[in-house]
Amino acid sequence: MGYEYKKIKVPRFNEASGFYTTKRRSKQMGRIKSKNTKPELLFRKALWRKNVRYRVHTKSLPGKPDVSIKKYRLAIFIDGEFWHGHNWEERKLNIKSNRAFWIPKIERNIQRDLEVNDKLQAMGYTIFRFWEHEIKQDLKTCINDVMVYLQTGSFN
Repeated sequence: MGYEYKKIKVPRFNEASGFYTTKRRSKQMGRIKSKNTKPELLFRKALWRKNVRYRVHTKSLPGKPDVSIKKYRLAIFIDGEFWHGHNWEERKLNIKSNRAFWIPKIERNIQRDLEVNDKLQAMGYTIFRFWEHEIKQDLKTCINDVMVYLQTGSFN
């Protein structure tokens, strides 16, 4: 345990730094939500139907988990494929514009996820990280993984 890499520096995304975006692209990017995304809501509703009660975006926990259950020391994150670097080594080759910004940006997000995991584990938390596509394609398995954890009592 203990993530010890040099913190990745992400450049500012502005024209002065050499990055340019159109008004249309800027508007599209501004509409991307970081909380209460569709996969997150699907997951939470399914958990609620299983009579599991939880907290959402708990500010007192590192990384503000999408779902947390203090009683079981459980933190659940639902990560977007682009923002959190799913299949990153392949995917980063496909980034065509503003590579000098996006590659460090995503790599810093990946690094931050590892740091958050370390902090939560040090606090005695178990972490579940699901990709958005896992929630969309196989919600039942994701919920089942959490239910097995809760029912086996492996949190004591």
